[in-house]
Amino acid sequence: MNTAWAHGLARHRTGRLLAALAGIALAVALVTSLGSFLTASKATMTQRAVRSVAVDWQVEVQAGADPRAMLSLARKAPGIHNAVPVGFAHSSAFTARVQGSTQTTGPGMVLGLPDGYQKLFPGEIRPLTGAAGGVLLAQQTASNLHVAPGDTVGIRLPGTGVRQVRVAGVVDLPQADSLFQKVGAPPQSQPTAPPDNVVLLPSSTFTSLTAQAPAAGVTTQIHAARDARLPSDPASAFNTVTRAAHNLEARASGAAVVGNNLGAALDSARQDALYAQILFLFLGVPGALLAAALTAAVAAAGGERRRQEQALLRLRGLRPGRIAALSGLEAALVGAGGGIAGLGIAALTGRLAFGSASFGTSAGSWILWYALAFVLGAAVAAGAVLVPALRDLRGVTVADSRRAGRRTGRVWWMRYGVDFALLVCSWLVFRASSGNQYALVLAPEGVPSISVSYWAFLGPALLWIGAALLLWRLTLLALTHGRAVLARLSRPLAGNLAGTTAAVLSRRRRPLARSVVLLALAVSFAISTATFNATYKQQAEVDARLTNGADVTVTEPPGARTPPGAAASLKVSGVRHVEPLQHRFAYVGSDLQDLYGVRPDTIASATSLQDAYFSGGSAGTLMRKLAKQPDALLVSAETVTDFQLSPGDTVNLRIQDARTKALRTVAFHYVGVAKEFPTAPKDSFFVANASYVARATGSDAVGAFLLDTGGARQQQIAAHLRGQLGTSATVTDLTQTRGAVGTSLTAVDLAGLTRIELAFAVLLAAGAGGLVLALGLAERRRTFAIATVLGATRRHLRGMVLTEAILLIAGGLAGGALIGWALSQMLVKVLTGVFDPPPAALAVPGTYLTLTALAAAAAVLAAALNGVRRAARPAVEELRDL
Repeated sequence: MNTAWAHGLARHRTGRLLAALAGIALAVALVTSLGSFLTASKATMTQRAVRSVAVDWQVEVQAGADPRAMLSLARKAPGIHNAVPVGFAHSSAFTARVQGSTQTTGPGMVLGLPDGYQKLFPGEIRPLTGAAGGVLLAQQTASNLHVAPGDTVGIRLPGTGVRQVRVAGVVDLPQADSLFQKVGAPPQSQPTAPPDNVVLLPSSTFTSLTAQAPAAGVTTQIHAARDARLPSDPASAFNTVTRAAHNLEARASGAAVVGNNLGAALDSARQDALYAQILFLFLGVPGALLAAALTAAVAAAGGERRRQEQALLRLRGLRPGRIAALSGLEAALVGAGGGIAGLGIAALTGRLAFGSASFGTSAGSWILWYALAFVLGAAVAAGAVLVPALRDLRGVTVADSRRAGRRTGRVWWMRYGVDFALLVCSWLVFRASSGNQYALVLAPEGVPSISVSYWAFLGPALLWIGAALLLWRLTLLALTHGRAVLARLSRPLAGNLAGTTAAVLSRRRRPLARSVVLLALAVSFAISTATFNATYKQQAEVDARLTNGADVTVTEPPGARTPPGAAASLKVSGVRHVEPLQHRFAYVGSDLQDLYGVRPDTIASATSLQDAYFSGGSAGTLMRKLAKQPDALLVSAETVTDFQLSPGDTVNLRIQDARTKALRTVAFHYVGVAKEFPTAPKDSFFVANASYVARATGSDAVGAFLLDTGGARQQQIAAHLRGQLGTSATVTDLTQTRGAVGTSLTAVDLAGLTRIELAFAVLLAAGAGGLVLALGLAERRRTFAIATVLGATRRHLRGMVLTEAILLIAGGLAGGALIGWALSQMLVKVLTGVFDPPPAALAVPGTYLTLTALAAAAAVLAAALNGVRRAARPAVEELRDL
């Protein structure tokens, strides 16, 4: 019996089975792909965090403790594969005599490095010129002293005389912030910037040099590299590393404090991992729900036929339990077939997008996600196929199945206004979750616990459901009370059967409304997903431009007196414009902040100034104010709050006079807020007119030159300028900065993820429109046959079907566009933490959305034309088969 029933389903209900199977396959493939991708992404974040750290631990030996004992303790600690001692000493000044003049720097640091240090920690020191060993000067120090390899530099330590050393090379210290950290201090107590003046000495030279120095000015650190295997999840890896560091401190009994650089990197990565998890929920769950809804709609399209088949089986004597078993067999076939097809699609997707069917994750995680997705597919099949069959079996009699009954009353949620209630609740949740003090991800720095406020997603979820129900209500109202309008609209296609067509549409308003809503939800999913991805990509580029300043930036060393005229030497081939930018420091009260002097008329020629960067006027308006009112000042939002400033207030800044080296008070007038500015820090800074700053301080020295290359050949031009300028300035390009400022979240292959999401979104949109309509038309072959017997021509049938298809396309695309727009606005606002800086406007991928709309429309029209073609069979044959 089971075999015969399965064979009959395969022969006579092929379309319905394949359509349900396709819906389940989409759900399984989407969940498998995104779940495996999420696991692989977390592992990628952990690996990137580990690779980004040059020295895993900096163990600082406390005063009075034995450095050799601490070194032995560190080397014996579990997970440590190498540890070496590094000396730190404070210098009061460095001196050098070059071309008859003596150059003297301010205070600095002297480090004593053991042999082989650069081989053990290759990311800590990057040679620039000269030898890689011996006495090495940081690039900034060499620039301040105007020295090169082979020159002699004097080191002045407190309590000792000047000791002369010969420079062997000049180096860059890429991780100077962590190298010169205040070990054991909380993040808010760390130095704002590493020292400008640094000399690296061999350990023997360092020991000889500091032998007479006061013990308080010399410390020893144990630099350690770990090789312990870490969990793939950044949060678990952070906990593992943090516990190991605490264990070492406990065993040292207060004699050492661990500077956990690896833990700090993983601390940042674990927050990004939670955002990746949020993206999975945002991108995966709606798609899986849509695929499940598509499967349910496919099953519902054959509901009338299923009830008739159950009635026939009852009349032939089958018990309800046996009929239920046959329905379970159908659900099992659909679930197993759809699950296997979905896993195959997921494997193919992983192979095409990421080069591996496992998406780069481990075998255990890969198998787990495949198994979970398969179980999900089976659950969807049971809910879409088996549950309705059991419900009909229990509640529908044989007599009921012979009636073409249709419900005329409103469904319960329409009577109680559930759709309006959901929309109101969505707005309330959104208002609460988008407040100024709201944090979607709470990851206190250094604290093991980390949490996500998932309830914030209740707002978009309620909006999605409420808007869908509201569209359902409006579609039913239009089809119920708009028969006259429908008749007029269908007349060009249906001719003299326009009235009949309108009546049919009104009679079938419930299944048609379901199809419109399903298509609208699929389109809204495509719109919100594509808009989020495009906005994310846009803001990643904005962040890189803000950090670097322009396509290529040439930063002068502090204290350099480079005039604006030096811009001419930087305008090499490929550079369209060079913009000088002053960089000073100014005191407001006791607070020291960055001060940027700009040329208001030309600054926008080299860099991007968006209106979102400013408050109190657009970018153009505020730049015109700076040009018209030389003493105008743009202040950061934090400073405005701290000092309770109002527009027009006088702000007295204390700036160093280049002639006397003393601080002098310069009056400015506050005219607007600068929330972001190219090359500026994210918290507190000022923007002023460069000519006014130059007159007030007696110097027009430039801090950086911003080079516009038109977005082309950035790396080549930067390399050319590095060769031209040597160590006298620092050259950075946008490509280099883009990789440096990106969080570990951007390290994820977002392009591959985007291809997965958007491909599934197109398939869901096409399936939601085409599959459901095609099955609905297939179930109405009897209606078309009777219409043909009564005199309807093929042209009339085509007009009736195309009218329904066009109505479905128009309602689905229009409703989907509105829901997608509202959902995109809400999601981007809720996920503000993903964007840095927050977007001024959404990026809309017009090409993709157009293709999605065309794919959905094409699927609906293809289903309609196929239905018309099948209706061309002789009416007698059709009625006999049915």
